[in-house]
Amino acid sequence: MKVKQISVFLENKSGRLVDVSRILGEHRVNIRALSIAETADYGVLRLIVNDPDLAAGMLKDAGFAVSETDVIAVEIPDEPGGLGKALEPLQSAGINVEYLYSFVEKSGKSAIVVFRVEDLEKGILALQEASVTIMQGDDVYRL
Repeated sequence: MKVKQISVFLENKSGRLVDVSRILGEHRVNIRALSIAETADYGVLRLIVNDPDLAAGMLKDAGFAVSETDVIAVEIPDEPGGLGKALEPLQSAGINVEYLYSFVEKSGKSAIVVFRVEDLEKGILALQEASVTIMQGDDVYRL
């Protein structure tokens, strides 16, 4: 039920994002989803990839600061209100969403939303009880 996310800390300077994408490409690591949050001095690149262990190792070997975090990926209808239906069980259970990002698998079918919540196990349970479709890591990595 958990998906492994790779976070890469990047200095805010030209070429750092290209370096990450080049390294991943050279090792045949495919990016499934990504998000970048930035400040004046650095950015945090969050990635879901097809091979998180390989990606983390290659990026660490190249000198990047890398961390791995377990997140939840849910499949929601690609329609107005779809996200709210996935968020409501978390709110009802008193679970804070620290951040999220999403991607559409195929337009009009479904969207995948990646959640980082303060209590992962409690979040998974709340979503399961509300019959929200939680994706397995391997299924997300293969998208």
